[in-house]
Amino acid sequence: MTVVRVETPTRRRPGASGSSPPAAPMPTDGPLVDRFGRVHDDLRLSFTDRCNLRCVYCMPETGMTFTPGAELLSADELERIGRVARSLGVRTVRLTGGEPLVRRGVVELVGRLAGLGFEDLALTTNGMHLGRLAGPLAAAGLQRVNVSCDSLQPERFAAIRRRGHLPTVLRAMDEAETAGLGPVKVNVVLIGGVNDDEVLDFAELARRTGRPVRFIEFMPLDGDRAWRPDLVVPGDRVLEEIGARHPLEPVADELDGHAPAERFRFGDGQGEIGVVRSVTRPFCADCNRLRVTADGAVRNCLFSDDELSLMPLLRGGGDDRQLAGVFRRAVWGKRAGHGMDDPGFVAPARSMSMIGG
Repeated sequence: MTVVRVETPTRRRPGASGSSPPAAPMPTDGPLVDRFGRVHDDLRLSFTDRCNLRCVYCMPETGMTFTPGAELLSADELERIGRVARSLGVRTVRLTGGEPLVRRGVVELVGRLAGLGFEDLALTTNGMHLGRLAGPLAAAGLQRVNVSCDSLQPERFAAIRRRGHLPTVLRAMDEAETAGLGPVKVNVVLIGGVNDDEVLDFAELARRTGRPVRFIEFMPLDGDRAWRPDLVVPGDRVLEEIGARHPLEPVADELDGHAPAERFRFGDGQGEIGVVRSVTRPFCADCNRLRVTADGAVRNCLFSDDELSLMPLLRGGGDDRQLAGVFRRAVWGKRAGHGMDDPGFVAPARSMSMIGG
């Protein structure tokens, strides 16, 4: 087979994770900017660390200890965090978990956040509850969904997720589109020797349905601590494999030029795919994201254990100015890069479900 190489736009690569710019005072007003000049206007807000599945790249099959309900951010606290983030220039919010749709009162939560006027309000889900909730979520103000689906083979799908039902997820995508939560994006975590033989199958799904499929490199955030570099399926390989059958053209993201997925349309205009190369081609220099975990910790990087808790202020009488200060300190402390290729890199203590991807 002739391999067709796809020219991709170059992303600036940061220096080592510990490199520092000249000392400067932390801004006390204006946008959320870090020491490297990166403006943070995208928030990943976790509703819960619980999930009804146990995907191999995220959670262990047994032995999970979840945050007690009283220690999770309440509806009022989530709305307040959203309001403070909006005042700091956050434009886009993605609701995450765990599985956000297992959170009791999720439709009300979405409605309260939608009322804050973000430019984009999206949610990432495993799809198991999406079918019955798609209509109410859309009515509450949710704009888009990303649905995780790591195999188009029912038995393999069940093995990767260790629970769940592929037809349920595929039907949920249809329900989401009917409800107006489109374009529905499909997230596929590729693991070497597990599902990397389905790249072309997912490309055909993208062409057949018009749903953008995003291929995500396996990251060291799994609860089983089974991640190894040789299990990573590089995004370059994905692009070459698809490009050999269907020519691809890079496309700019008009909504968010900092989005983690690099987008490519099929040359004949029949859909698109994306690759998230967090491991092999880090995009830290363009990162505009911060995260708030379900128990109220602000994290400035998915791969760092650096975090500052909002809880003492939220439940101790702190005002919005003080909450904003926590966001500013968290962002100001962000490193240049995630350091995954540094010899001393240590995977975060929290797995993906506890962080909120």
